Amino acid sequence: MSTTPTETPLLRVNGLRKQFGELTVFADMSFDLPRGRALAMVGPNGSGKSTAMRCITGADRPTEGTVELDGTPMDERLPAIRRGLAVVMDDLDFFPDLSVVEHLDLFARAHGVPNPDPLVDAVLEDVGLTMQAAQLPGTLSSGQRRRLALASAFVRPRLLLVLDEPEQRLDDSGLEWLAGRLNAEKKLGLGVLLASHDSAPVAAVADDVLHLGA
Repeated sequence: MSTTPTETPLLRVNGLRKQFGELTVFADMSFDLPRGRALAMVGPNGSGKSTAMRCITGADRPTEGTVELDGTPMDERLPAIRRGLAVVMDDLDFFPDLSVVEHLDLFARAHGVPNPDPLVDAVLEDVGLTMQAAQLPGTLSSGQRRRLALASAFVRPRLLLVLDEPEQRLDDSGLEWLAGRLNAEKKLGLGVLLASHDSAPVAAVADDVLHLGA
C-alpha cells in the first residue's frame, strides 16, 4: 500500500487511534490509499469498522493521529474536502418529502454539478431506480433505499468514495452490480474505501485488505 516518493497518496492515514474511556477501539492505524485502488476494512461486528470510517472522514474526532485527502488535512468544513469526499454510511438520511429524482437532483446541485439532469438520469438507470424516480423514499424497499443512498454519492463530484458495508440489503444481482460499479470507479482513477464483513464484495473489489478486531 505504499506509493512512490514523489506521489502524494489520495488518502493517507497515520497513527490513527480511537479510545472511549478505558476502551481502545483501534490503535496505530496507518495506511496509504493511492488513486485507482480500493482498500477494504474487514472484521466482525463490533471490531470498529464504522468508528474508523467516521474518524477517517471527519465525522468523529480520533483520539490521536492524522488523516489527509489528496495532501489536505481532513476537515469536512473545507471546500476541497467537500469536493473530493463522497461518503455513504448506514445512517444516511433521506428527504422524506422529495421524490427519488428530486432527492438526487438536489444533491447534485448542492455539490455544484452544472446541468445535473443528464447525470441524474444516467445514475438512476445505473442503480436500477428509473421506474421508482417519482416515488418517495419511504415507499421504497430496503434494497432500493440502499441503491438510493449509493446513487447520492454517484451524482456528486468525488475523488474518494467511502462506503460502510455497501452490500447491506442488496440481493445477488445488486451485489454483482455494486462490484462492477466500484471497479469502474477505480478505472476512472478514483479511490474506494469500504468496510465490510462480507467476503464477496471484498474479493471482487479490494486491492488491499485491513483486518480489524484481530
